[in-house]
Amino acid sequence: MDNQRSVRISKYLAKHLRHEPERIGLTLDARGWVSVDELMAAAARHGFRFSRAELDAVVAGNDKQRYAIEGDRIRAQQGHSVRVDLDLPPAVPPAHLFHGTVARSVAAIREEGLRPMARHAVHLSPDRETATRVGARRGKPVVLTVDAGAMHRAGHVFRVSGNGVWLTSRVPARFLRFPG
Repeated sequence: MDNQRSVRISKYLAKHLRHEPERIGLTLDARGWVSVDELMAAAARHGFRFSRAELDAVVAGNDKQRYAIEGDRIRAQQGHSVRVDLDLPPAVPPAHLFHGTVARSVAAIREEGLRPMARHAVHLSPDRETATRVGARRGKPVVLTVDAGAMHRAGHVFRVSGNGVWLTSRVPARFLRFPG
């Protein structure tokens, strides 16, 4: 399978497993899971066919490990705008986590901190390099350092998804360090 096909399938999965399952007639369970067979049948009914081998290759080869397959079920690891409970236990974060953004967002973040916006949680990266890649998706990246240890001591809850993305409900500005 060529890279372009892989990207198309991955984007299709993101749209329908994270944001608009109803658009193709899918119903995610409370934890975000759906049957692989249901997903493939719904995609085919809506004119986007892919094989189980292609699906498995996209899930296994995704550099961000966005999706998980357990038995005959699939779900997105995080990033949902639809209501799901990923059932991730609270976790003790490392002392520092990172958030990639772009310059045009920095003023609002200085004032309001990090908010989940249309998602259920703020996404934080375990290292500066990953945060840089995340920020670069929307322009020249700006990487913020999050004092996750201090947040945790102050009672903020963190969870970590199966692909290593750290999640929290919000990051108040006082826990952020801005570059420069």
